[in-house]
Amino acid sequence: MPALSARVADVKVSASVIMGMKARELAARGIKVISLTTGEPDFATPAHAIEAAHQAALKGDTKYPPQGGTPAMKAAVIRKFKRDNGLDFTPDEILVTNGGKQAIFNALMATIDPGDEVVIPAPYWISYADMAKVAGGVPVTVSCPQNNGFKLRPEDLEAAITPKTKWVMLNFPNNPTGAACSRAEMQALADVLLRHPHVWVMTDDMYEHLVYDGFEFCTIAEVEPRLKDRTLTVNGASKTYAMTGWRIGFCGGPAPLIKAMFNMQGQATSGVSSIGQAAAVAALDGPQDLVAERAAEYRARRDFVVEELNKAPGIVCHKPEGAFYVFPNVSGVLGKTTKGGAKLNSDTDFALALLEEAHVGVVQGEAYGMSPYIRISYATDMDSLREAMGRIQEFCRGLV
Repeated sequence: MPALSARVADVKVSASVIMGMKARELAARGIKVISLTTGEPDFATPAHAIEAAHQAALKGDTKYPPQGGTPAMKAAVIRKFKRDNGLDFTPDEILVTNGGKQAIFNALMATIDPGDEVVIPAPYWISYADMAKVAGGVPVTVSCPQNNGFKLRPEDLEAAITPKTKWVMLNFPNNPTGAACSRAEMQALADVLLRHPHVWVMTDDMYEHLVYDGFEFCTIAEVEPRLKDRTLTVNGASKTYAMTGWRIGFCGGPAPLIKAMFNMQGQATSGVSSIGQAAAVAALDGPQDLVAERAAEYRARRDFVVEELNKAPGIVCHKPEGAFYVFPNVSGVLGKTTKGGAKLNSDTDFALALLEEAHVGVVQGEAYGMSPYIRISYATDMDSLREAMGRIQEFCRGLV
């Protein structure tokens, strides 16, 4: 068999995907598994977005779309950035992508040369580091421990930047911790970045509308306009509007960068589903009450999950500001043995044993660059969460 490329060896299958697959395998055997592994809203796509896609298909909007996004979609994205973030963009500063993930991939592929460094606060979304590697870059992780609220400190950012740094990645509210930065905290990071004009800044704002308890979201180009000409602001319809399967991402940034990303996209996927874009236009321009209503439901779930996890012996759970994840510390269960005889030496051991013995799927913190933690998604119904929390508590009580 002919050889595969060397870059493939550096790329891992996402741990959340693996744990999700294991959960489905158990379910296929008739076992009732509660999977809390996937970062996917359990709500329906808004009806008016679905209807917009239906009408677009009926009127024949089913041909190849413009490679960078339809004029209607670009206009809706421009309105969104102005309305929600106070950012002004022109059409040549906007790119519509197959999910937010492609926007990030395009940007890294368009800018990174071999050996360039990408600074990534940890814990981090699994794909950041692997995408940097595929592009020929070197991921440089910066620890953001729980005693800092899982947030990036300016002095740690300063220490991580070198002459080889090409990008700094920011993701607040964060996957996997739910941590979010206040305006003052974001300004402190911006002050560091202003001192390093050779560095691009990427902000993944997928969870911007999922913040709780009066917390106010902000994005770095809004907080510090002097960074706008080297910042890529990435967003999408997936989390806000429960449109993960529609695969609609978008970003705003300086025209030369967007043009380079446009060229990369042309060789990878070309344009984005025309009817998907029609649905996203309707979601972005339509009534936004649903967003706040669903955020309130997520907040109630967060409060319940945090309270219940803290009742489980050996688990300590921090209450995050946003997203729909919690990232509990499981150090208190390490070294113990389960009823089934499994020795828990790591968060990976804990996640696997919890799935196999209690039939609850979670993802080990190791996959996100920080142990000993697990990621739990509470983007599921309350009945399932109640059952899952009960199982986790019982599992932990049975450890010896």
